Amino acid sequence: MDQLIKDIDIISGEEAQAVDYKTTPEENTGKTKKIYIESYGCQMNFSDSEIVASIMKENGYDTTANFQQADVVFLNTCSIREKAEQTVRNRLNHFNAVKKNKPEMTIGVLGCMAERLKDKLLEEEKIVDVVVGPDAYRDLPNLVNAAEDGRKGVNTFLSREETYADIAPVRLNSNGVTAFISIMRGCDNMCSFCVVPFTRGRERSRDPHSIVSEARDLFKRGYREVTLLGQNVDSYKWSPEENNKARLNKKEEEVSQVVNFANLLEMVAQVNPLLRVRFSTSHPKDITDEVLYTMKKYDNICKYIHLPVQSGNSRVLDLMNRTYDREWYLDRVKAIREILGEE
Repeated sequence: MDQLIKDIDIISGEEAQAVDYKTTPEENTGKTKKIYIESYGCQMNFSDSEIVASIMKENGYDTTANFQQADVVFLNTCSIREKAEQTVRNRLNHFNAVKKNKPEMTIGVLGCMAERLKDKLLEEEKIVDVVVGPDAYRDLPNLVNAAEDGRKGVNTFLSREETYADIAPVRLNSNGVTAFISIMRGCDNMCSFCVVPFTRGRERSRDPHSIVSEARDLFKRGYREVTLLGQNVDSYKWSPEENNKARLNKKEEEVSQVVNFANLLEMVAQVNPLLRVRFSTSHPKDITDEVLYTMKKYDNICKYIHLPVQSGNSRVLDLMNRTYDREWYLDRVKAIREILGEE
């Protein structure tokens, strides 16, 4: 099993879900207010923070790397593990101590922890002013204003449509070379151990044309590698008639112009042969031969697959509701080796 993990570059759970956080860089464009964001957990959270920064920038906020200079402090949170939540609680206590000397500061919790613990954070513990789930970021300026006026700043509504496709992210902590592109949101898998479907809602896929446009824009600005993001990136599916995956109950031949993940991967790879393309995270049940052959076809699609094994025991996998068994997983590994090669 150790060799198997090494061969297909599986990222360990500890590495993928560390509680280290990223903060907003300093940006001064002359706006009168400052926002500070700490992002915890998965790559989707870091990508979401770039959307939050964009929304707030359009409403008069620059970013700051120093929370003591901020008018608004946001923690974009993770609920996948208890340790991650405890880290956020410790930070909230720290920020509240600062707020005693700066009462005008607004403190908000965003993301999965907001969705899961909204009442406890706002009503019982009273350690935040704003609580916003991952599908309600467009409402942030209004909610901050409400909190500043002494009203509740809460929106944890989970959408079946929201993908933020029309919002150009502010690239935070960017090296100018690599960037995330969020292609879908939510999860439909309902693994027995996981909170994600309840904190991020149902799967829905973003318009492929907006994804390709974002990739083109990044390349023009000097970026040379993009990572396509989704909770279950391989289950991406979009059609112009029904862009919500939850509604796509028809057979593919009955829905015109369905774009699946292999199609999208090819579209992004064709933006420019000098643009490297990665994707994360794959569910073993969704990684098809079509995706693998698309990866083989284009040299600029990186031959790297994050394919979580979770367990080598079929009984345990069934208890986890992973919807595949040991043999299925090993078959997918065999297909990866046969189609993409050993190196």
